[in-house]
Amino acid sequence: MSEKILDSHGWKFEAEAIINDIKDHVNAVVISEKIPSTDSCIFLNLVTIEDKNYCIQISALGFKIVGLNFDETGLDSEEFYETPYALLYKISPGFKTSFANALYVKLEQI
Repeated sequence: MSEKILDSHGWKFEAEAIINDIKDHVNAVVISEKIPSTDSCIFLNLVTIEDKNYCIQISALGFKIVGLNFDETGLDSEEFYETPYALLYKISPGFKTSFANALYVKLEQI
C-alpha cells in the first residue's frame, strides 16, 4: 500500500525534524543519499548507541526497518512503528537510557 501524504520535499523536511529529535540519542542518523525519496517515503541510515546499523523507511504507515546496513532495503518486515521512539525503544536499550536521562534533566530544570 502506497499512500501519498507528502511530496519528496515534504518527506525530506519531515525526516530532518525526526533527525533533530533523535540525534542526541543515537550515534549517527542521516537521510540516505543513495535511495531517493518519493512521494510516499524516505529512508534514513541510522547507527544506534550499540553501534548497530539500520536503514529505516519512513512512510504514511510509520517507521519500518528495511535493512541492517546503510542504504539496504532487503528486509521484508511488515512491522511498522508509529513513532521513531517506539522503533528505537525496540532496537536500542541505550536509546531508552539516553532518552530517559534527557527527560530527567529537563524535569529537574523546571
